[in-house]
Amino acid sequence: MILGIDTSLGTAAAVVETDGVVLAEASSANPLGHAEVIGDLLQTVLGTARTDAPLGHAGAGTPGAPAEITAVAAGMGPGPFTGLRVGIAAARTFALGRGIPVVPVVSHDAAALGILLDEALAGETDADPERFAIVTDARRREFAYTVYEGMDDDGLPIRVAEPALSPRDDIDAVLTELDARRHDTTAISAAMVALVAARAVAAGREVGPRDALYLRSPDVTLSAGPKKVGT
Repeated sequence: MILGIDTSLGTAAAVVETDGVVLAEASSANPLGHAEVIGDLLQTVLGTARTDAPLGHAGAGTPGAPAEITAVAAGMGPGPFTGLRVGIAAARTFALGRGIPVVPVVSHDAAALGILLDEALAGETDADPERFAIVTDARRREFAYTVYEGMDDDGLPIRVAEPALSPRDDIDAVLTELDARRHDTTAISAAMVALVAARAVAAGREVGPRDALYLRSPDVTLSAGPKKVGT
């Protein structure tokens, strides 16, 4: 099973079987309270995954016990500095404690996979997939966007333009230039983060960066040196 964690928008956690079955998922839409809720969300999904595991599964029916997690999928953004690092730190800490790998995932890839799967279920896919953009609020009158075009043979979204920032007033013109349909996204599914990771691991690929995709540098800066004290 894979534990998915994302804090690029709200806070989300999920446990997913490698074949895509979602055993547990929980989230908070609060864009600021990541550190306050991440522990409770992890406890919830790990406990639910354990009690909902099929009969005969290791530890099935043991309330509150950690699930048999084999990897942690970490949403790497794009996202704000403070919020994004909470989820990444949680993913790395859990993985370090269990001695399992962290699988980095571009958070927009998870949103794109969700859209593509919904379209496939609705029978809306064709041989010439439409280009679309995942667009998220980057605050400070900017949007973050990533452009996609269909799925590859491994069942992963094909990224045709890497994550970037655009002023809010310019985003429609930018996407028109890229010939991409706009898809505003207000939440990232941790289950989709985990599913992207599962498919990447099955294909022997690394699809996300090891470093966080911060929207911008933190506001704080390093000191230029000790200040002189007057006498």
